[in-house]
Amino acid sequence: MFVDVVKIYVKAGDGGNGQKAFRREKYVPLGGPAGGDGGKGGDIILEVDEGLRTLLDFRYQKHFKADRGEHGRSKGQHGANAEDKIIKVPPGTVVIDDDTKEVLADLTHHGQQVVIAKGGRGGRGNMRFATPANPAPDIAEKGEPGEERYITLELKVLADVGLAGFPSVGKSTLLGTVSKAKPKIAAYHFTTLMPNLGVVDVGDGRSFVMADLPGLIEGAHLGAGLGHQFLRHIERTRIIVHVVDMSGIEGRDPYEDWIKINNELEQYNLKLMERPQIIAANKMDIPQAEENLVEFRKKVGDKYPIYPISAATGQGIQELLFAVADMLDQIPIEPLVEEVVEEERKIYKHKPKEEVEFTIRRENEIFVIESKKIEKLFKMTDFNQYDSVQRFARILRKMGVDDQLRKMGAKNGDSVRIADYEFEFVE
Repeated sequence: MFVDVVKIYVKAGDGGNGQKAFRREKYVPLGGPAGGDGGKGGDIILEVDEGLRTLLDFRYQKHFKADRGEHGRSKGQHGANAEDKIIKVPPGTVVIDDDTKEVLADLTHHGQQVVIAKGGRGGRGNMRFATPANPAPDIAEKGEPGEERYITLELKVLADVGLAGFPSVGKSTLLGTVSKAKPKIAAYHFTTLMPNLGVVDVGDGRSFVMADLPGLIEGAHLGAGLGHQFLRHIERTRIIVHVVDMSGIEGRDPYEDWIKINNELEQYNLKLMERPQIIAANKMDIPQAEENLVEFRKKVGDKYPIYPISAATGQGIQELLFAVADMLDQIPIEPLVEEVVEEERKIYKHKPKEEVEFTIRRENEIFVIESKKIEKLFKMTDFNQYDSVQRFARILRKMGVDDQLRKMGAKNGDSVRIADYEFEFVE
């Protein structure tokens, strides 16, 4: 089974909690704080494995979670960082944020990595909060929550050459003739339901990868037939070989077929019309094909090279392969998405946004505080420790939360909600 689109959930590991501890050696009076920091949570990393060809494995496992970091220990010992969770994907995988629809990464070559969710940092132990004014702090942070998100993985077949054309024009036969691929071939439309890849040996030391993709019909750019399945994969190809049935035995006009398919490519992605295109005039072994080819050349003109072939008999195949190889030699390989390499692997970074630190709104009698920064601080605060609670309240006052609540009419004893928890507003 060929699977080329899946949606998965990823959750990076939370950071380990910081430790609250004090030195208690017999001959060390007033030993001071000795709580270590928690370890960092594991990242979620996607890595390209050239041995994979589909996203089939993700149909059976759609949730991936990394381990959290170890908690800090006494005697100033830091918790160990958790191992990263590496998820293998096939080359040609595009990673899309399911909420924003932003392309996060375009994974094309073996071993390429992208950190798609970063693990939370470890909470700080009470050693880190010691000051001259407070040399023995009773404060330790909880670990930072790891990032989590839903992502969509789209597989776009990596091929140098994509075969375009209506169903049953001979694309599969051509691929089978020029390579060792064995695509399913039958005398009915949509025999090809999934991409077939074949390595083509030109014969002069050059080779390239050719893809036989599901046939197009009118309305494909709107999703008709196998439209989107086909068009997703042809985006990757460096050259389009447009296979046209020159015999017209099904009552179709070869030129009209060519116009309709190009229109579908243009409607789906205008850049596809900038892609170099070679026309393979197929089924030239059928008598009326010669006459149709003469008319076809007149209408197309000199814009695109036309090579008469017969995939069934091998006529003109070698000339076509040489032309394709020559054209590929002149086209540079360009990545779809520019990569940012950091520490020898790509790390997806959120685009910086100028966000308001917090907003407050009323739900009946409850004041609701919304802020990613405050919610993270809330999750990292141990509310069983008095000093930690005081620190949390102090930070909110510095941010201006108390003043804003008063402006909105909050009084002593009113309910305030942060995330899923409610508190009383205390003057």
